[in-house]
Amino acid sequence: MAVRSAPSPIVIAHRGASGERPEHTLLSYRLAIEQGADFIEPDLVPTKDGVLVARHENEISGTTDVANHAEFVARKTTKTIDGAAVTGWFTEDFTLAELKTLRARERLPQLRPGNTRFDGQAEIPTLDEIIALAKQASRETGRTIGIYPETKHPGYFASIGLPLEARLVAKLHAAGWDRADAPVFIQSFEVANLKALNSMTRVPLIQLMSASGRPADGAEPSYAAMATPEGLKRVAAYATGIGPERTMIVPPSGAATSLVADAHAVGLKVHPWTFRAENFFLLPAYRSGGAPGDHGRLAEEIAYFIGLGIDGFFSDYPYIGVSARDASASPAHRK
Repeated sequence: MAVRSAPSPIVIAHRGASGERPEHTLLSYRLAIEQGADFIEPDLVPTKDGVLVARHENEISGTTDVANHAEFVARKTTKTIDGAAVTGWFTEDFTLAELKTLRARERLPQLRPGNTRFDGQAEIPTLDEIIALAKQASRETGRTIGIYPETKHPGYFASIGLPLEARLVAKLHAAGWDRADAPVFIQSFEVANLKALNSMTRVPLIQLMSASGRPADGAEPSYAAMATPEGLKRVAAYATGIGPERTMIVPPSGAATSLVADAHAVGLKVHPWTFRAENFFLLPAYRSGGAPGDHGRLAEEIAYFIGLGIDGFFSDYPYIGVSARDASASPAHRK
């Protein structure tokens, strides 16, 4: 069967289908693929023995059962990560074999209580396992399933002797993914490591941006400065696109900004994050009248952003994203 390219805009499964399964598990990634996602997103952190694994943060008490393991009680500690004190258990203090004894759990049980029924069913996956899943699913479905890894806290990990970049590039090279058209995007909130990656690999790079703050490596004064026309020109020198927080494109109140057009003007793709169905996360115009965990009108919110010209988007609910994307592309919608 011929492998088909992803339609536009691409649907990126944010930590997998994390609205319906514990995030960053093979359960979540498999469901996202079944729901039609074009890319699955692993946030990458290293183990003590240098293996890249998928966790939203290197502190894992909120996403695993590590606190229930008596043998690891003494590993609890406080560290300074990107200038903030964090207390808990950290992947870099565990070997891969030790991490594999843990089991994943739902990170947002108050908003997603249904996901807790999958607690304890999945291990922490390695990057190798995620690449293998994407390749197997591509063969089975005839669609190209890509990966969209984020390098988490790259400056911090470099400072403790566990740099991420060479490890990631080596895995991508081994997978045959060292081309500009490879089914891979590498993303980061920092700048220096993306510039380093630009000289190490030909795969597309995405500069993440938040609605507040600045890169942890101090390379730019603020994300707001990076989102200006002049700032975007600087980003275009080393990256293929930007991944802005979606409120940088559409504020909670007020009209859409010019960010999409400004980015396109300098040749950057725009992949905003993150589209979630719960009222707690939706823009006010798309919320239902229910509780924070009730679902509002996510498909409508996504459709609005598609109308603004985005090139892809991150969603915890890939099937809603795929449905909204396909509906936006239909002739009836264009009339």
